[in-house]
Amino acid sequence: MAKGKSDSLFKLIKSLKKSEKRYFKLFVTQIESGKGKKFIRLFDLIDKQSDFDEDKIIAKDSIIKADQLSNLKAHLYKRILQSLRQYNVTKVLDIETRELIDYSEILFNRCLYDQCLKVLQKAKKRARKNDNLELLLEIYKWEKLVINNTVGPDNQNRANKIVAEVQDANNRINNINTFTNLAVKLNSFYLKLGFIRNKKDYDKIKNFFNASLPYYEEDQLSFNEKLHLYDLMVSYCFFIQDFEKGYGYAKKWVGLFEGSKDLISARLEMYIKGLNSLLIAQHKLWRYNEFVESHRTLRNIKNIPGIELNENIQLKLFKYNYVHEFNRYFMLGEFAQGVARFNKFKTNLEVYINRLDEHSKLIMFYKIACLYFGNADHRMVISWLNKIINTSDIDLREDIHCFARIVNLVSHYELGNTDVIEYYIKSTYRFLLKKDDLHLYQKYILNFLKRLNKEMTEEKLLEQFKNLRDQLLPLTSNRFEKRPFIYFDIISWLESKIQKRPIQEIVREKANVVIFGKNAA
Repeated sequence: MAKGKSDSLFKLIKSLKKSEKRYFKLFVTQIESGKGKKFIRLFDLIDKQSDFDEDKIIAKDSIIKADQLSNLKAHLYKRILQSLRQYNVTKVLDIETRELIDYSEILFNRCLYDQCLKVLQKAKKRARKNDNLELLLEIYKWEKLVINNTVGPDNQNRANKIVAEVQDANNRINNINTFTNLAVKLNSFYLKLGFIRNKKDYDKIKNFFNASLPYYEEDQLSFNEKLHLYDLMVSYCFFIQDFEKGYGYAKKWVGLFEGSKDLISARLEMYIKGLNSLLIAQHKLWRYNEFVESHRTLRNIKNIPGIELNENIQLKLFKYNYVHEFNRYFMLGEFAQGVARFNKFKTNLEVYINRLDEHSKLIMFYKIACLYFGNADHRMVISWLNKIINTSDIDLREDIHCFARIVNLVSHYELGNTDVIEYYIKSTYRFLLKKDDLHLYQKYILNFLKRLNKEMTEEKLLEQFKNLRDQLLPLTSNRFEKRPFIYFDIISWLESKIQKRPIQEIVREKANVVIFGKNAA
């Protein structure tokens, strides 16, 4: 079996929609004549396979020879990409603009300078509409070549104008590159650590950020410059847990698109990312009514006319929609409804979850575990947390790994698994020390669990719950100790044990006061 061979072609074919497959067959028939049938035959054979297997393809069709298959696959792969480019040329403005630039090059090489310039003007109009600075620079390059090969009374003015436009585009591109480079570096820190843990982390990130951020005048920035600036500022604010300030930048980010709705289609991924950032901030700040409205906007993206939902966009919409649906249940304390909805779509969700990147999987696993925790189904909590605890890449989001172990310990306590708690306490303690993440929050919980035993009276147990709550409450207002409460609402759990009531009721009462009480006022 030829399972070890490259399956890139297989994956590409499987990614195609029905309409794209039809277009490809028409496209290849028109340009390949005699070879077209062989391409279509190979295409259909691969499309029908559930797992890629070259040996079966060769055995199935005598026309396809083993010694020809490698070249045939490479040529078919190229033709599929060409057909996809042609299929999307009128749907994706950047592709259409690049095509015009290609046409201008062809005309230039034929010395048809006037025609070349007309095509470049069309391309420039589209590039400006899309605020694509890189394509504008490519267009300016060809305009300069045309000027150098033509003579006219206004050549000097044309040259000065293009030089100024190139300089402006270069300045804006430099700003965007600076913003995006800094964002990438911040993201690498975040993917390892999660939110800042202490003053040392804070000072390190703050000093690095301030030293790297260039001077800028916000009102002088273009759409794309602002877009990447706000993306950067939101990432920084979230990293240092300044959700109020992050909320302000996220609103500006989404507001950019509200003022330029025609750019939503061209910058759809950034629009979705901006909405996701705004929803995160609204969730952290308990701005429930705004959160519901933003989530409705996110869900309705698929209904925007002219929007192309490719696989990448569909996967992001799936991820963000479900994460924020879970967040809504957390805000309201409606854990039973959340679990019921999750179970209803569980099979479909698991298929999508398996397609997510490792970081997104960790977030999803933890959210689902916390949903089950709120519903007091601790066996399922442990089951989902084990997907995090047993992963090999523990350097990815160390904070999630740390708190997964804390919640796992609490769930074992809830199930009465006292025989394994001591082992898990030692294991968790070693893990937290190794990751330099043993703070007061973790120490208090571990010490609390150590003191519990089967012989403890109900009165003594109640006293232990109250003591732990009193130890943890002051930490909620400490800048560097409040981080754990972002991950797990242990105060509500303790109050549920003290009051002998379900945690859902406790969280729901808090929601009524914090969310709806404010609105009533």
